[in-house]
Amino acid sequence: MSLLTAGMPEIQLDNVEMRYRTEAADVLALHQVTLNIAKGEFVSLLGPSGCGKTTLLRLMADLLTPTGGNVTVAGKSAKEARLARKYGIVFQSPVLYDWRKVKHNITLPLEMMGVKKSVREEKALELLELVGLQGFADKYPWQLSGGMQQRVAIARALSMEPEILLMDEPFSALDEFTRERLNEELLSVWSKVRSTIVFVTHSIPESIFLSDRVFVLSPHPGRLSAVVDIPLPRPRTSGMRNSQQFYDLVSRIRGSFEGV
Repeated sequence: MSLLTAGMPEIQLDNVEMRYRTEAADVLALHQVTLNIAKGEFVSLLGPSGCGKTTLLRLMADLLTPTGGNVTVAGKSAKEARLARKYGIVFQSPVLYDWRKVKHNITLPLEMMGVKKSVREEKALELLELVGLQGFADKYPWQLSGGMQQRVAIARALSMEPEILLMDEPFSALDEFTRERLNEELLSVWSKVRSTIVFVTHSIPESIFLSDRVFVLSPHPGRLSAVVDIPLPRPRTSGMRNSQQFYDLVSRIRGSFEGV
C-alpha cells in the first residue's frame, strides 16, 4: 500500500454503483467500485471509452448521485463537500467565455461570490503566473492556443483554492507534443498548490507520468480491475518516459484490464 493511503482518505467510495434507466432497459455503468484517495495525492482514473471514468468523477463531484453505495469527501457527503466549495473542476473543453478577457474568465467564480474587484484582479495575476501565462490577462480566449485556453481553465478552477481538483481528460484534444508539455506544467502547478488531484485519462503513459497511483477501470459494466502504485521519483522529468521502469509500468497496466 502507498504511504499516501495510510491516513484518513480525502475521497472514499464504498461499493458504488451507477445504473442509468432508459426506456429500452437499465444500463449498469459502474459496478461495486471501492477506492480511497489520500489528501494531497495525485491519482488517475484510467480506462477505455465506456468504462465509467467520467461517471465516477461526476459522482465524486456530486454532479451525479449513485444508485448504490456511498461517496464520502473529507468525512462529508459529496453534496456537503460541493456546498463547502471543496472542488475545482476542469472539463475536456475549457468552457471559456469568448467575450470576457482571460483575467475575467479566471475570476468569474470569485465575482459570483461577491469578492472585491481589486482582490479578484490580484488573484488573476497570481494564477496567470502560476500557470505560465503572464502577460495574457487582457487577451481574449479566441486569441489563445488550445493548450493556453486549457491552462486558463485550470487557473479558473484554482481561483477558489480548492482542496480537490477534478480533471476530466483536460488534454485529450491536444497534440501529443503540447499534451506532454502540459503534463509537466500541471505537475509544476500541483507541487505548489498541493491539492488532491483526480485525473481522468485513457492514455496509459499520461497516467503513469502524472500519478502516485493509477486506478484501472474495465468496462461492461465499469469496475475497478487494478490499483497500480507508480514508484517513479518526483519531480518527474521527460526522460523518465524512456526508462525501462516506465516501459515496465506500461506493460503492467496494459495487462491489468479485464474484459476489454
